[in-house]
Amino acid sequence: MNEDPREKLDYDATFSCIQCGSCLPACPTYKTMGTETQSPRGRINLVKMAAEGKITLDELKEPIDLCLGCRACERVCPTHVAYGRILESAKVAIREHEQLSPVKKFQEDLYYNQVFPKKNVMGAGTNLLWFYQKSGLRRLAEKTRLHHLLPECISTFEEILPSVTSPVRRHRRPSRIAPKHTPRFKVGFFTGCIMDALFDRINDLGMRLLAAGGCTVAAVGGQTCCGALHNHGGRTQQARELAKQNIKAFETESFDYVVNTAGGCGAMLHEYPELFADDPSWKARAEAFAARSIDISELLARLDLPLQKEIRRRVTYQPSCHLTNVQKVVDEPKQLIRSVRGIDFRELDNPDFCCGSAGIYNVVHFDESMKILDVKMADVKAHDPEIIVTTNPGCLLQMKAGIEREGLQDHVRAIHLIELLAEACGLEDGVKK
Repeated sequence: MNEDPREKLDYDATFSCIQCGSCLPACPTYKTMGTETQSPRGRINLVKMAAEGKITLDELKEPIDLCLGCRACERVCPTHVAYGRILESAKVAIREHEQLSPVKKFQEDLYYNQVFPKKNVMGAGTNLLWFYQKSGLRRLAEKTRLHHLLPECISTFEEILPSVTSPVRRHRRPSRIAPKHTPRFKVGFFTGCIMDALFDRINDLGMRLLAAGGCTVAAVGGQTCCGALHNHGGRTQQARELAKQNIKAFETESFDYVVNTAGGCGAMLHEYPELFADDPSWKARAEAFAARSIDISELLARLDLPLQKEIRRRVTYQPSCHLTNVQKVVDEPKQLIRSVRGIDFRELDNPDFCCGSAGIYNVVHFDESMKILDVKMADVKAHDPEIIVTTNPGCLLQMKAGIEREGLQDHVRAIHLIELLAEACGLEDGVKK
């Protein structure tokens, strides 16, 4: 007999919620949509009702789909409700219940199985993007406004994609870098899929910064996508297989730390043990891996970086939700920003409010995402920065979209924390593409 998908719902965890409403001010979708069904306590109650058969999984789907998964509610919850677990259980149940059309099945197979987990496919896509950007096709599309024929959710981000590295430079990028002096730490570098494809320059700078701070750095072979997109899409088994591949890849050498440059990826790596709750052997290996896995800002804050260059700019910081709420890394990025001479650091009034990126949320739920971004940009504009620093690729693109949306592109730019530190250390000239 087939298992009822509702059995996948984490029903027991819903009883930790006392419906007090402490989560409401922290929830971006509640702020912009204003309905209980789009609040954490509302969604928890709906999950409980679905488990009890009082509503269908079809009725549960929209509120769950519209959740950003930022998990800001967890930080303010007085009873420590495991909202992330409840949310993921709902996504699994909905996915197993949902009847997909053949076209939808093909699209999802392409997306989850044939693209993100495969570096050769991601690399080929990046090479095509590089050709589009460098051959004049992009300028032609802009001149003829052909890119405006694309859906707004695509054209908005096509215009702000970074200039990707040439195939030759990507091929020549070193996988190992040694420091000039006796190394302090041996670091495994997690490259990720999106980071490696679109933001490999940031990865390159990150490895060089670690070496400049006295670390031996190795981007080991065999690693793959972190599995976050699969896990957030209710594809737990696929996430487990990707996790196993990454764990095995970094077990080939003894590392003091496994470092990443993306808050979302880091959160997934941090929570690998939860994927193997029913598999003691793999759970132990996942726990050992997660114990060494940290955001690059955590390690850079412990190193003596050669911050030589003064950067006289007004700077604000947009934290990654998953860096803050899951990895609990709050102070280190701000410490690093403040360590750069000349910076006028201006903290946002509500820095923990999500920017609306949330993986691919800003593509599949574009209108809702832009409403959330508008709230964020009002906070940003109130502090009049020249630079917005982020720690996650999705946040970086979202903040660039916000800059364009507000017409601030002539005097405000969004960059990754690694780019700021690399400039301050004088590493930029060695990595220009």
